[in-house]
Amino acid sequence: MRLYLRLLQYLRPHWVRLLIASICAVFVALLTAAYAWLVRPVLDGVFIRKEPRMLLIIPAVIVAVSLAKGLFQYLEGYLIRYVGNRVITDIRSKLYRHIMLLPVGYHEKNSAGRLMSRIINDVGLMQTAVSTVIKDLLQQSLTLISLTAVVFYQNWSLAIIAVMVLPVAYYPLIRIGQRLRKISRAGQEKIGDLTSVLQETLAGVRTVKAFGREEFESGRFMEKNQNYFRNVMKATQVSEMTPPIMETIGSLGVAAVVAYGGYQVISGVTTPGTFFSFMAAVLMMYNPIRGLSGVNNVIQQALAATDRVFETLDEVNERELDAGRMTLPPVKGEIEFREVSFSYREGGNQAVSEVSLSVKSGEVIALVGSSGSGKTTLVNLIPRFYEADKGTILIDGISVREVALPSLRAQVGIVSQEVVLFDDTVRRNIAYGIENATEERILEAAQAAYAHRFISKMPRGYETPLGSAGCKLSGGERQRLAIARALLKDAPILILDEATSSLDLESEQMVQRALANLMKGRTTFVIAHRLSTIQSASRILVMDSGRIVEEGRHEDLLRLDGIYRRLYQIQFHQEPLVNE
Repeated sequence: MRLYLRLLQYLRPHWVRLLIASICAVFVALLTAAYAWLVRPVLDGVFIRKEPRMLLIIPAVIVAVSLAKGLFQYLEGYLIRYVGNRVITDIRSKLYRHIMLLPVGYHEKNSAGRLMSRIINDVGLMQTAVSTVIKDLLQQSLTLISLTAVVFYQNWSLAIIAVMVLPVAYYPLIRIGQRLRKISRAGQEKIGDLTSVLQETLAGVRTVKAFGREEFESGRFMEKNQNYFRNVMKATQVSEMTPPIMETIGSLGVAAVVAYGGYQVISGVTTPGTFFSFMAAVLMMYNPIRGLSGVNNVIQQALAATDRVFETLDEVNERELDAGRMTLPPVKGEIEFREVSFSYREGGNQAVSEVSLSVKSGEVIALVGSSGSGKTTLVNLIPRFYEADKGTILIDGISVREVALPSLRAQVGIVSQEVVLFDDTVRRNIAYGIENATEERILEAAQAAYAHRFISKMPRGYETPLGSAGCKLSGGERQRLAIARALLKDAPILILDEATSSLDLESEQMVQRALANLMKGRTTFVIAHRLSTIQSASRILVMDSGRIVEEGRHEDLLRLDGIYRRLYQIQFHQEPLVNE
């Protein structure tokens, strides 16, 4: 109930439409009850008293009631569906925005496929709860109240017998609902797994084909699909128990009413018209009761999805965690690390351990070391993708924790090995994140990134769609677009994370020229495995186990008999490799 009440809070902005829909629902309920009421004059006036004028009145009333009910039913259904779809659209947008604001660590723990399942599948189930369920809950409840009023008005003693079975139906409905909700939550987890496998394999389809694993991945998908199928059938098995249970319980009430009501007619206590009008109302009353039991099943399934959605919305996002209140002014780019430490898990090994470092404005700092030595983690602490556990990072003497995240990240540009391009035009990809970027600035950035020539050769130039993940471009072309994007951002601090490691030599030379333009006048951190690309750096930092173990220029580090010299000799084959 707590979850459903929280969900219904989203209806507040639409109370006017809901009010009108509720008024329409009242009329639909009253007109439905009118059908049962009409049975009495039909039987008593036409078939027993045989009044000719009733043959003219009753058919006209039936048509009028039907037309009025249809009109009110349409208005009610449309308005409630509008409100329901509007609410779900708002929730889906809010959920997406919230997921975008969650820390990087959350996204690393939860696959893209599972998050996609929350936004699409879970919210889709909520849509049923908000629109269909509200409509049925409102309509069936009002109809049940109206018909109950009719039966009590017609014959209160028979009405008591008819409704005595309702408490008997309560317990199985609750038990079935609880079971269904548990199964449905497990089902949403399974469809999340299914979506995750789908997203992974479609994104990595080239790797799948390169290793000939199509059948293996099909089998893996089939296994997840079968698991979801079994869950769906288990939910179906439970939910399909409701109609026969309600039918059986309802038949007990009907049987009791027929026995006692028939006795009253034979005894002359009531007329056949009154009895059959009562019976019509009772039979019509059990229909909304069955409908409400079905609504309960739908609600339980929807609440399992609602629980997962609100669970995500309750995750504390970066903006809420951000203690920084000041806006970072335009910076020169002086950066200082003061005994900074960080670990990905509490109590786990430190990825960065007590690093102290001062970087001057405009300096080019290269970070080298074996995989897992902490290079990428260290630079990710600058834009606060992760928060340092200990120590302080300062930019121009201002602690990064004191400034708001948007203003901090606005002054940090990043070009990584894995270039992210969107299924949009070249122009919009270059201008990504830069509002109101002029065509002149976009052109200048593309030219400085050595991208203008290949863009001009594309079918529609800067208006050419790139396709999913820039699939129509080579690796070097994608990198140059990423560099053009960074040039347009014009951030004073730059992070280059393996920006050329996956390129061939010809593409790398072109990208290196573009990077040279990008690095001018900026404080730059370069992470590279190819030592040939960082020999001209102001300083080279060698990291091992989260610590800076060597520091200096290329020539100085070669004179040391340390990690850098060993890495250099391995890359340039100056000594044979020895198995350790």
